[in-house]
Amino acid sequence: MNATARHPLSLAVLLAALAAVGPFSIDAYLPAFPEISAALSADSLQIQQTLSIYLVTFGLMTLWHGAFSDSFGRRRVVLVGIVVYALSALGCAFSTSIEMLWTMRALQGLAAGTGMVVGRAIVRDLYEGAEAQRLIAQIAIMFAVAPAIAPMFGGWILHLVGWRAIFFFLALASALLLLVCWRQLPESLPPEKRRPFAILPLLASYRSILSNPAFLVLSIGLGLFFGGFFIYVMSATAFIRQLLGLGATDFHWLFIPAMIGMMSGSWISGRVSGRWSDYRTLCVASAVMGAAACLNLLVSGFLPSWRIPAVLPIIGYNLGIAMAVPTVTLRGLDMFPQNRGTAASCQAFVQTIINSAIAAFAAPMLWGSRLNLSLGMAAFGGIGALLVLWQVRRAGEQRTEDRGQRTED
Repeated sequence: MNATARHPLSLAVLLAALAAVGPFSIDAYLPAFPEISAALSADSLQIQQTLSIYLVTFGLMTLWHGAFSDSFGRRRVVLVGIVVYALSALGCAFSTSIEMLWTMRALQGLAAGTGMVVGRAIVRDLYEGAEAQRLIAQIAIMFAVAPAIAPMFGGWILHLVGWRAIFFFLALASALLLLVCWRQLPESLPPEKRRPFAILPLLASYRSILSNPAFLVLSIGLGLFFGGFFIYVMSATAFIRQLLGLGATDFHWLFIPAMIGMMSGSWISGRVSGRWSDYRTLCVASAVMGAAACLNLLVSGFLPSWRIPAVLPIIGYNLGIAMAVPTVTLRGLDMFPQNRGTAASCQAFVQTIINSAIAAFAAPMLWGSRLNLSLGMAAFGGIGALLVLWQVRRAGEQRTEDRGQRTED
């Protein structure tokens, strides 16, 4: 652990790879939806449900990854999660019916979030304050590559080999990741700091965390930030192949702008860490997202057939998200310093439930036109910004009042 702790960049690379498993599992097979539909004799809604089912099990299991890691250690939980994920990816590749694919995607969702959830706790175990924020920003920069390259990989694999090879690729990649983690992943939670695993105290912890208004507001706000872009991810096939008139290998039109925005915002977040207050960082991030959402509305309304203007607002919106993520994430985890793993699970659970609702309900209602999608981005981003800024400002005012009270006493 000490060797890795002395080299946070190497740790950032590894944790970014673990966190990327979840989005890679979503984005890599998006270009193959029509082909999977034809091969399994399923309609478009049934294929869409492979995403919804994955997200539901992903969200439910995020409540347990962190708790398991609090009891059994971070490293062990990550390794088991990767093994289950690899086996389920193979199951997806061998699916002969839509029902079998649903089952394997559900199993894949159970394991895919392990690295994302436990990785947050590892960062907080090893680093504090601005150093932790910088490391999360570094992870986010590298993590942003995954959603960009996943559909491109998927599109080219589909074009060259077929849709089943996409899941074979995911199984092989996870096997390689397992080998690297076996050799390099540190155990950041020593046995003496672990908590005995017990269902009733764990449920009490969930209740305590998820009933904390401040934590819940921050988690929902962050989930809505991502929701403004996630509707495009869930609508990627319609957006790329129908609304923009592009092909199965052209998903980079959506995901490369997203990657540019995420990497730029994460770099900025790392630069301003320790220099700007949390509230200032979030104000700037919200303003950037708001400007991008307004530009998206204008472009979608007045230039409906233009391709390049259709994706430019994605850069700005994701830049704002990436600026906000480290601040909001760390604020939530710091509310429960003795249960960071469980708190990380609750954060991921809230955000995934929001994403699941978007996948099941919002995206199918909005993917019929670019204007509808831009309205969704503006609504989700605007509500998220209001919630996060209100909570951070309220927390600052409360600390000021508490200091004043102590001075009077």
